[in-house]
This record gives sequence, C-alpha cells and structure tokens, in this order.
Amino acid sequence: MRVTSFIMRLGTLSLGLVFATTAIATEETQLVESINAYRSQVQRCAGQASAELPPLAVDPRLVLSVNKISDLQQALTRASYPMVSVQAISLSGPRDAQSAMKVVRESFCQVLLDPQFIDVGVSREGREWRIVLARPLLTGRLGDWQAEGQKLLEMLNTARAQPRQCGAQSFAATTPLTWNATLGTAAEAHSRDMANHNFFDHKNLDGRTPGDRAELAGYIGQQIGENLAAGQDTPRKVVDGWLASPGHCSNLMNPQFRELGAAYAVDPKSNAGIYWTAMFGTQ
Repeated sequence: MRVTSFIMRLGTLSLGLVFATTAIATEETQLVESINAYRSQVQRCAGQASAELPPLAVDPRLVLSVNKISDLQQALTRASYPMVSVQAISLSGPRDAQSAMKVVRESFCQVLLDPQFIDVGVSREGREWRIVLARPLLTGRLGDWQAEGQKLLEMLNTARAQPRQCGAQSFAATTPLTWNATLGTAAEAHSRDMANHNFFDHKNLDGRTPGDRAELAGYIGQQIGENLAAGQDTPRKVVDGWLASPGHCSNLMNPQFRELGAAYAVDPKSNAGIYWTAMFGTQ
C-alpha cells in the first residue's frame, strides 16, 4: 500500500454506471464521516492529546482528481478556492472507506487533528484515494470582539431554545444564557493568546485551565465550561460547527450553565488565522 502527502501554504448513464457511481460516493461520504467522528473525540497523536474539534465541511472545490497533480495551488486556483493552507493525502490500496480511514489514522493523525483545517474533499477511483484538507482566506467582515461575542450569545440561545440530540445524549430546551463581561474578558484573552502564540488548546502555554483563567479574571463560579473554534470567520460557522460536534453541543446545551462570555482574535501569522473562545459559567 502506498501513501503520500503533500503540503503547501499560502447526461445519460446506464443503470449499472449509476449504481457504481452511487457506491463510490457512499464510500467517500463514509470516509468524511469517519474523519469527523475521529476529530470529535480526544485522540492520542504523536505523543500528545488532541482537542475535540468541530467537523470539517465538505467543499466540492476540494474534490480533486486522484491522478497526480503537479501544482496543487494551481488546481485550487482553477477551482476558485481561495486557500491559505492545504494538505493533500494520496492513498493507493484501500478497498473501502474503513480501510482508508485506518491508513490515514495511523499515518496522518497530525493532519486530521490540525485545527487550522476547516474544509475537506475526498475523491476515489477504484483503490486510489485523494483527501484534501484546507483552510480558506478569511472573508467574513467582523465587528469588534464584544459585538461578535454577543452574536454568538444570540445564536447559542436560539439553539438552547430547542430540544436537541448531541451525539448519544438528548437535551430538552433550556433557559437562555446571559452575557457576563468578566467571562468575556477571559475569553478574549485566551483567543488572543492562542492567535499570538499559535496554539489551540483549553490549556494555555502556562498550563492554566479554563477554570484558572476565569478565576484570575475575577469570575467566581461553581462551574466553568469552554468551547473553542479555529479557522471559521463568522459566528454562524462557529455555532454550526459546535452543534455538529457532540462534545461542544453538550456544553452549549447544558442547562446548568447560566452565563456566557465569548470572543475572537486574529493573527495572520498563526496557522488558523482566527480563534474563538466561548466560556460558560454558573455562579
């Protein structure tokens, strides 16, 4: 079995062919679902534990030919995908999505768990596969962090107003969160820390946890929760990603939480470009 990786920054059909095309599409879809399920849980990779990550969004512009592409940047330019960074994984040999997932999990766990990537495309021809993960240019026009944090609050409260299934856990509709300025300040500081120091984790580089940061900011609460996101350039994309991730969804639907502070920070030199933090609290 051959595996390779490449990284760059910056009609009428017969019935039998229709069935064959459907089967291939199903395998591609299953592989994307397996990748997102893998990202949604804490994993051990290269000796470190990953964060829980929102799912990758399927972008048809990233569904590239499995044949060798000499210039990946040109291929994405022709597809009108404004990429900042991209990684393509080519596999030769796996007969189905399950076999392909086993290979990429064992050989490319760091790529799958890289928080900078937010889009994915998978193509397959027989036993040849191409998986493309990418981050596009930031195109959202954002206000200051307080304004965007308030938008997140509104969207989260809309989500909390409806019964919801978060993975295997069911949640009834629950009460809205209220804005807490102290949690907002702590959230902004962590987003800025991640952006400026190019990391993505609930623990900062000094080892402080969300509870530590909330306390240092002056918030004395009985319970603290935190959701993170990276790469998404609008609050809508952030919330949609969290709702599709069982762990993040459970946090935002938790009826014990009563308050929220949220913020984003941008640093073009960082891998993901933009980082979001939402801190949930109960006093």
